[in-house]
Amino acid sequence: MRSMETPDNATPAGDTEPADTPTGIAAEDWATASAQPQYRAAVIDLLGALAYGELAAFERLAEDAKLAPSLEDKAELAKMASAEFHHFERLRDRLAAVDAEPTAAMEPFAKALDDFHRQTAPSDWLEGLVKAYVGDSIASDFYREVAARLDSDTRALVLAVLDDTGHGNFAVEKVRAAIDADPRVGGRLALWARRLMGEALSQAQRVVAERDALSTMLVGGVADGFDLAEVGRMFSRITEAHTKRMAALGLAA
Repeated sequence: MRSMETPDNATPAGDTEPADTPTGIAAEDWATASAQPQYRAAVIDLLGALAYGELAAFERLAEDAKLAPSLEDKAELAKMASAEFHHFERLRDRLAAVDAEPTAAMEPFAKALDDFHRQTAPSDWLEGLVKAYVGDSIASDFYREVAARLDSDTRALVLAVLDDTGHGNFAVEKVRAAIDADPRVGGRLALWARRLMGEALSQAQRVVAERDALSTMLVGGVADGFDLAEVGRMFSRITEAHTKRMAALGLAA
């Protein structure tokens, strides 16, 4: 899902590890934590959502490559698409390893994610870059926040598939060059990025709300869930990271 890295001046929301020593389920491995049926169901939901997100990102980046203005740019997007597919394979294999049928685990999330990508289809090359860099990163920040509360084995996998694929600087360079060449482009892309943020946050909320096991885990029914105050802090961190990414692109948040 995360198709581009974030430059050093635009650190994503949430650390890759909990700030304090892990407690509760976060201190357990999968074998121990999965003894709770509701937790196991929530993790399968989470991995299913991520797996479909990676597969959809692969398809989208391969399609966006058609908009690339040069062969070099086309190859760069193809490399990103390949990385997304490898992430999908890791999630698919993990689902199978925990005796979950991968297609069945992904199916509940297909419509919401397909709707999101249909509603945010880029009209040109630059919008595609902004979507991959800004839009997908918002969802990744959300999943990183969730990962901090998962068992150690699942947390390591989730963070690995959300890891940077090394192309953030590529997006920043291309978008900044386009704005330098025509400053009017900046206003259009800033509006686009704000729209992406709203759609991405809504999509993440829909994914969680539609699955009882996942929503129960996040609000504290199992694992170390969020309370209302922490939900507010989480979205503040996601918003702050979005603002930093916009600045890296030379866009106004």
